[in-house]
Amino acid sequence: MAFGTQDDTDEVMNEINMTPLVDVMLVLLIIFIITVPVMKHSINIDLPRATNEAQNVKPETVRLTVDADGAYYLNEAKIEDLDLAPRFQAAAAQEPQPELHIRGDKSVRYERVAQAMAAAQQAGLRKIGFITEPVTP
Repeated sequence: MAFGTQDDTDEVMNEINMTPLVDVMLVLLIIFIITVPVMKHSINIDLPRATNEAQNVKPETVRLTVDADGAYYLNEAKIEDLDLAPRFQAAAAQEPQPELHIRGDKSVRYERVAQAMAAAQQAGLRKIGFITEPVTP
């Protein structure tokens, strides 16, 4: 008694045999279950705790004021034109380098402010800012 015809043998099998795949997965599962406890360190130690927060060292600010007459004030102390460059060089040598904030009177000649900026640049100061008053409506 035959269970099929001759035409059945020529057909391609269109099913995937899942049994070998399940066997491989079970073997891998068993291997991982066995090896995970072995990977744990055998010596128990109490490690020290430390923080690694960066220290926020803010550079000081050097304030240069130019009044209406063109006189310079460094940190609210009057300073002569010739003393400006050495003071800027000393500030540029500090670590971290301070910021230079220039406050110029609105009626002072721009030339005086430009001379101070040039002296600061030649001394090596990298951060120069201008202080202004906000406009009130």
